[in-house]
Amino acid sequence: MEIRPEKQGKTNAIIGYITIFGTVIAIILNMDKQNPFARFHIRQALGINITYLLLGTLVSYFNSWGVSTAFYIFISVLWFYGFITMLQDKCSPVPFIGPYFQKWFTFIK
Repeated sequence: MEIRPEKQGKTNAIIGYITIFGTVIAIILNMDKQNPFARFHIRQALGINITYLLLGTLVSYFNSWGVSTAFYIFISVLWFYGFITMLQDKCSPVPFIGPYFQKWFTFIK
């Protein structure tokens, strides 16, 4: 997907990748201009954050070093992939679940 980012759109996308609070702030900031580049990456960031919270809760019940390590590696790969593609001005969904984030979070305009 080829979407040219504007400076404000890229700033909102960067803010979106900084914890769940940054994602909420980025959603609010993007409501006014509705930049498509920022919207794409805010959806990706929100999905990564929700995945972190849901899977983190599930992983905590295992109380296993190996499961926890695999979980953190998985989330880190998703986050870095999304963040790096955003810095490169690309709209590439994160592996495995990124396309679903675009479908599920259509309320982000």
